[in-house]
Amino acid sequence: MARALSGIRVIDMTSTVMGPSATQMLGDHGADVIKVESAAGDTTRQVPPHKSFDMGVAHLQLNRNKRSVVLDLKTDAGRDAMSALLKTADVFIYSVRPAAMARLELSPKQLQTLNPQLITVSLVGFGEGGPYAGRPAYEDLIQGLTAVPSLLVQTGSPEPQYVPVAFNDRAVGLYAVAATLTALFHRARTGEAQHIELPMFESMAQFVLGDHMGGRSVAPPLGPAGYARTLTPGRRPYKIADGYVCAIIYTDNHWRAFGKLVGKPNLVDEDERFATLRSRTIFAQETYSFVRENLPSRTTAEWLKSFEEADIPATPLHTLETIFEDPHLNATGFFQRTEHPSEGTLVSIRGPVNWSKTPPAMITPAPRLGEHTRQVLTELGYSPAEVDEVAGTSAE
Repeated sequence: MARALSGIRVIDMTSTVMGPSATQMLGDHGADVIKVESAAGDTTRQVPPHKSFDMGVAHLQLNRNKRSVVLDLKTDAGRDAMSALLKTADVFIYSVRPAAMARLELSPKQLQTLNPQLITVSLVGFGEGGPYAGRPAYEDLIQGLTAVPSLLVQTGSPEPQYVPVAFNDRAVGLYAVAATLTALFHRARTGEAQHIELPMFESMAQFVLGDHMGGRSVAPPLGPAGYARTLTPGRRPYKIADGYVCAIIYTDNHWRAFGKLVGKPNLVDEDERFATLRSRTIFAQETYSFVRENLPSRTTAEWLKSFEEADIPATPLHTLETIFEDPHLNATGFFQRTEHPSEGTLVSIRGPVNWSKTPPAMITPAPRLGEHTRQVLTELGYSPAEVDEVAGTSAE
């Protein structure tokens, strides 16, 4: 079946989560993604558990549909091979800091001279022009700089803590895909390539403040930053007789229906705190507390049945174990099994979007380190002896 990015070559010189998650999405849609690694390999290869050395589970989940090439860019031969590779590419995505790229003779200006049709995407921690430019950035640092641990304190955490999901890395990966596809569309219309700097901090500041500009949305401010409803300590799963349930009682109709469920059919009409979305936002703590006080007497099954009949959105609270048993995810084929030549049966998660014409596909599993070095260099016209000179024992 056709894939939307067939014929597009992407050179991927990224590591950890942010860049690899982006390039994997491009590979899922048919791009020829060539992952350029050092002899040490991407650090995610070392993340346990693993069955084989350098094939950790994080690498397996982030690098399918790619070819791995090992090059030593500190040598002339390695840099020459990289230049030959970039001449054949449409997109070059990298997460190496700009100063290091300049030392490797791979600055945006040099790359534009090398291949005028090459779109370059630089994933950096902080944008040029600010005092943080050039600093390293990691998930925890960006969570801290965008106030996420502080938000958790406002919602009731006894002290600042990090959200246990690499949502910054993955969100910026999505920004990178959008930026790359936009640049490809622009090139297709105009013939013009361009350089894109995608800073992690600025991207996620936009992401967080999109919810929490609050009173700072106007000048002078109407009040503090923050969205009161989502910052209310009571906004959390509701404890019931046999566990927890997640419910959103949000609209006027939801509240009228909930009032009937708990024996107070005139709740919205008789208590101004529950009358409108505006009042429920102002009295968010009171509304969450009211729900919490009226739920413990019934079980999960009883409440989910009642909520469904009342047309109130609700779900059970999953754990990292029970989510694998979720009937919807299993019915839609979200978890897919593939066979890896060295790792055996793998369980992978497919992309969430359903396509009528150009669906993504899992064609090749995550590569072994340097698995495609010989293949790719041979495609570039290198002789077997030249491949050995450039890659040595890393060539397969």
